[in-house]
Amino acid sequence: MKKWPVIAIFGLAALSCGTANATAAHRHQARSLAVQQHVACTVLGCQPIPNACIPKEEHTSSGIPTGYDTIVCPPGVWPLN
Repeated sequence: MKKWPVIAIFGLAALSCGTANATAAHRHQARSLAVQQHVACTVLGCQPIPNACIPKEEHTSSGIPTGYDTIVCPPGVWPLN
C-alpha cells in the first residue's frame, strides 16, 4: 500500500483551502477599504465624521497634546449630526 497519494491529496486540500481563504480575505479587505470612514475622539466622545472633514490632534495653549481630536471641516460642512 502506497502512502504518497494520501499525502498528496491532503496537500492539495490544504493548498486549495489556503487559496480560498486568501481570496476571501482579499474580498473582505477590498470591501472594508471602500467603506472606511474617519473617526474622531473629541471631548464629546468618539464619532464618525464626514468624508470632507479630517481629525486633528488637539493641544492646550502651551502646546501639550490633550488626547482628544478636533474636527476640521471645509466651510459649509457640519461635522456633527
